[in-house]
This record gives sequence, C-alpha cells and structure tokens, in this order.
Amino acid sequence: EQEITELKRKDAELKKLSHTEDHNQFLHNYPSLSPLSQPTSSIHICPLSCFEDVTAAVSEVRDKLQDVLREKWTNVSLTGTEVDVLLPQPEPEPKTRAGFLKYSRDITLDLNTVNTQLLLSQGNRKATFTSQHQSYSSHRYRFTNWPQVLSRESLTERCYWEVERRVRGVHVAVTYKNISRAGRSDECGFGRNDKSWALSCKENSYTFWYNNVHTHVSGPVSSRVGVYLDHSAGILSFYSVSETMTLLHRVQTTFTQPLYGSFILLTRDVVEVKAPQLTLSAAFS
Repeated sequence: EQEITELKRKDAELKKLSHTEDHNQFLHNYPSLSPLSQPTSSIHICPLSCFEDVTAAVSEVRDKLQDVLREKWTNVSLTGTEVDVLLPQPEPEPKTRAGFLKYSRDITLDLNTVNTQLLLSQGNRKATFTSQHQSYSSHRYRFTNWPQVLSRESLTERCYWEVERRVRGVHVAVTYKNISRAGRSDECGFGRNDKSWALSCKENSYTFWYNNVHTHVSGPVSSRVGVYLDHSAGILSFYSVSETMTLLHRVQTTFTQPLYGSFILLTRDVVEVKAPQLTLSAAFS
C-alpha cells in the first residue's frame, strides 16, 4: 500500500511536468524529481532446473509402467468405443510329481518363530513336539502358546514343497507374516482366522481350515503332503503324495501379502519339510 501511494504521487508529478510547454523548463525541472524507491516486495521465480529430479523420476515411473503393460497385456484391440483387454492366462497346474518338482522350493524353519514345545533339527528342516519346553531366547515373532512355526522364506511365486509326518495331528499351512503370535486365541492359530489356510492331517482323515470354518476332505491318507502355491494366480493346493499324487483340496482366492510355509503339531508328532528333493518334517518325543 505504501508503494502504491508513492507511485501515485510520482505519477502526479510526472503528469504535472508533462504539461510544461517550455522544453528548457522541462529539462531544468526533470532532474529535480525524486527517484523511485526499490519495491520492498518481490516474487522469486524457481528456475526450471529445480524440476530436473522430478522430471527424471516421472520418466522412470513411466518407463516401468510401460514395461509392465507390455509384459501383462498381450493384446489390446479397439472397436469403436469398446476396449478388449486380453491378459495372459496363468500356467496350468502341473499334473505329475515331476511337473511339480520343477517348482521345488528350499524351505527352512524360522528359529525366531518356533514355539518352545517344538525342537528344530536337521538344519531347521525338522520339528519335533517335545514334553519339555526348549530354552529359546525371547523374540517378538515367537508363538507363545500354539505349537507352531513359520518358514524363514517368504513365498510370492510359483513353488512346491512337501511335508512328511511320522504319526498324526499335524496342520500343514500357509500364513501371512502379520498373524498374531501371543496367546492361544483364534487370531494365532493356523486356519482359525483370515490370515492363514491349513490342512489338518490326522491318522485317517483330512480337514481343511480357513477363518475358523472347517471342511472335511476326502482322499488317500499318506505320510507325505505336497503343497503347491501360485501366489499371483491365487491358487493353493494340497496333495496326498505316495506312488501317485492325489489332489486333496484347492483354494482359489486373492493373496494380498507374501505367504510363509508353516505347520502346527497338536500331538507328540514329528514333521519334516521337504521340497521334492527337499522336505519339511515334524516329529514328537
């Protein structure tokens, strides 16, 4: 406001001077005008160079997005106002054990998650239910009550592994890492919540558990159970493995997080994790 007032005053002086008819008098009076003061406010213009990092980042994201589209969208056809997007179909599930073996995954058990009633051995591939509690160090990821354990490896691709049991009372499962650990509530037990899927393997029967709902599963009882996971396709399948492979139960869903191989030993049993040429085991003593 002060600058505007001053400019108005200067403007009035200039108008008055411009009406001077005598040119000599004009030249004589002009130097006597007080100079304009510098404005106190200013506007800083950010040079374009400030946006170089932003431009580079956006370009990188654009290139990655184009790569994803080229990989996932095999054909986009335009017909008038209609758009047909043909996505690649997921690879079919293998039909033979040899086919599953191509996706064998080396899985080990996580010492930081194992309940103290389970003893790990054979390079953390075998879990044994024990009557005495093991002296594991305290860890925030350890299951405090349920006799459970997770794999160390996260599972986000197509993979296959096998679990061999000695007796009965084993839950073969997959779960999200953020499943609860403390206490004995359903939020901690595999198959008792919406964060885990479990196949209960008893002496003469199978039962599938998810979100505390159980489904009886028919099929030949064997000591070895195969687990096939296609994370991106949302497929989880359990097989009875002997001379042949028999599908016990298949889940079709959408997995929103990486999964972890896991199991519960509810009786004095032994479990060994094996990935066909690899294996996970559980036992009891």
